[in-house]
Amino acid sequence: MKKFFGILLALAMVLSLAACGGNGGGNDAPANSNPPASTDNNQPAAAPSGSAFKLGTIGPLTGDAAIYGQAVANGAKIAVEEINAMGGAVQFELKSEDDVADGETSVNAYNSLMDWGMQVLVGPTTTGASIAVADKVSSERTFMLTPSASSADVTAGKNNVFQVCFTDPNQGTASADYISANMAGSKVAVIYRNDDAYSQGIRDTFVSQAKANGLEVVYEGAFTADTSTDFSVQLTGAQSAGADMVFLPIYYQPASVILTQAAAMNYAPTFFGVDGMDGILTMENFDASLAEGVMLLTPFSADATDARTQNFVQAYQAEFGEIPNQFAADAYDGVYIMKAALEAAGCTPDMSTADICEAIVGVMTSLSVDGLTGQGMTWGADGAVSKDPMAVVIENGTYVLP
Repeated sequence: MKKFFGILLALAMVLSLAACGGNGGGNDAPANSNPPASTDNNQPAAAPSGSAFKLGTIGPLTGDAAIYGQAVANGAKIAVEEINAMGGAVQFELKSEDDVADGETSVNAYNSLMDWGMQVLVGPTTTGASIAVADKVSSERTFMLTPSASSADVTAGKNNVFQVCFTDPNQGTASADYISANMAGSKVAVIYRNDDAYSQGIRDTFVSQAKANGLEVVYEGAFTADTSTDFSVQLTGAQSAGADMVFLPIYYQPASVILTQAAAMNYAPTFFGVDGMDGILTMENFDASLAEGVMLLTPFSADATDARTQNFVQAYQAEFGEIPNQFAADAYDGVYIMKAALEAAGCTPDMSTADICEAIVGVMTSLSVDGLTGQGMTWGADGAVSKDPMAVVIENGTYVLP
């Protein structure tokens, strides 16, 4: 009998030791043991050993705009994995939620993240969803850094909401300036969505700056979400007006329809888009050859030769099997910006979400961060980032500098 109890005791000791192994995430794991993040973007990434800040992202992981949301979740995941591997004072636990690019769903996603214990938010992804969530974080005092929502309405009147991407006014102005400087004498048509804050905002500043620059806008055609499947009227109007350039301050889905229908009617102006066009080359069931020669403003090109960009592209391709777009780069930068802000503010993971928010607000306008999408990025009290966009042209299925 004593021998039997001795066997049981030995077995219990073995099981107890096994439960404390590194795979279990127990306190005995070495300080530099960082388990890999979850491959499911809708599940929490595994936290590093010890305490970590809970960071959330929100975006369309499913639906028509999933290219954007998946890129944001993936870019954030790469950054979190790198930061956690460094073993510094700031470590992150990451969780991404799906909002299908809908404002109400995005608020629900935010609430789910708060129930999880989120302390800082890199999101949402799209402008409409970000406007909805910004109101919520403003009243609840959660710090929000959207990687890709560009409307000035996202940050207006909210001192705890900041942006990574350049604003709609910046895009409209920069596009008009670029076309005026590099394609003087162009006759420009504008096709925009007038029930979308993103598209309308860029259109407004583009038209204003084009007029100031003496650039001739010969036609404007608007559409809505409900009329985004047939652009024959707008394209015929642009062609009849003699437009040799069509400015598209829209997302890639309607842009793909425009390019397809323009080709069918043998209308071949230069198409010039903005950051929402990023994703068109990987859009399912779209003939990417139709985008050949399209120009757009973007803060990021995967073909850039600097070491920072190439390291990111290689890591992204290795993990996700595709080339990252601008939204992935924005989110990657967003996580590193959040790290810099937490360090500058002296935040620790045991602080409340509200206390972390106030601490970061106090340092954001003094930060300068180098990233994939800009060197020396700074922020004003209005939440807008200061950095310069660049123009690229699609050649042989990739972005190149013109």
